[in-house]
Amino acid sequence: MGRVGGPAVRPPRDGERRGWLQGAPPPLWVRALPLALTVGVGTAALLTPDAQDLGFLLGAIPPLAVLSYGPLATAGLGAAVLVILTSSVFHLNRPGQADLLTVLFVALLSVFVSYVRSRRDVQLDTERTIAEAAQRAVAPPVPERVGPVRCAGLYRAAERGTLVGGDFFDVRQSPYGVRAVLGDVQGHGLAAVATVAGLLGAFREAVLDLPDLAAVAARLDRRLVVDSARSAYAELFATAVLLEFAPDAARVRGVACGHPPPVLLRDGTATQIEAVPCLPLGVGLSEVVGSGVFTLDLRPGDRLVVASDGVWEARDATDVFYPLTERLPALADPDPAATADRVWADVLRYATEVRDDVTMLVLDPFPPQPR
Repeated sequence: MGRVGGPAVRPPRDGERRGWLQGAPPPLWVRALPLALTVGVGTAALLTPDAQDLGFLLGAIPPLAVLSYGPLATAGLGAAVLVILTSSVFHLNRPGQADLLTVLFVALLSVFVSYVRSRRDVQLDTERTIAEAAQRAVAPPVPERVGPVRCAGLYRAAERGTLVGGDFFDVRQSPYGVRAVLGDVQGHGLAAVATVAGLLGAFREAVLDLPDLAAVAARLDRRLVVDSARSAYAELFATAVLLEFAPDAARVRGVACGHPPPVLLRDGTATQIEAVPCLPLGVGLSEVVGSGVFTLDLRPGDRLVVASDGVWEARDATDVFYPLTERLPALADPDPAATADRVWADVLRYATEVRDDVTMLVLDPFPPQPR
């Protein structure tokens, strides 16, 4: 999924687009190839009798057209091939009847294949649009600002072609301050989407009803315990970080349930917040989660970065983990969204391969302006 941070999601950068073999429109050179081959062979046949041996290339034009064009354009290119082969204007060896019938059969077959491909492309585009809408409903983009907190999120699903997987995040206004969550459920890809949907639904309800942050974490834990009990083989669990900013943005409370705590970016340095580790969600932590709640007083200019295992556990060629706290100060930007983008680009440069979902929340608290 592209960078999330605002009412709309920007399209992914060129390096992150689907390839044309994964359903994207074919590149220009693929579309131009059958036309260039037709014009090139035809021009060569007109200009010199020595081009007569190039006629065999014309048989490849209708199959190449199938990759890019619809049935009408494919039929037109097939007709052009037959004209070039049979016209006396071109200095090609006159093909025999069997050769012409072969070319005609290939052209007709290409038209049929182009028709089938075009119909399937329309259906796949429709299904992809529906799937994207459904996945956006599960994990909508966070606003640029929630109360006194500027927000930016970044999500890159490990499973190619999906927008969401096993990671999730959300930022919500509540009667008790701005509350945020970032988590990682067991597994990734489409199989984890139902679990993500359940956790986000429980979070969005709990932040409005429960005054205590530990109780919100316990509500998510209960959601997973109940869902796991429905299946003898589910064994659902998730790691998560929950944060609660005071209404004046001068203090943040948080709890890390089996997940790396946030990183505090302050005065050009980055340090990971010390927090008592709690068990992951889904293992019945309602009795002990309260002991893991940490509190941090914030200063103007402070920023919190919460990242998933896809960032922390990215490895270079020597199997060394990505050093987020060491590299974050040089990547920071006044714009939280730009900070998330820079970290993602740096992870791609650092790691030989990113196999897990990559998720980040950059939260920039600032006090409300006096009126």
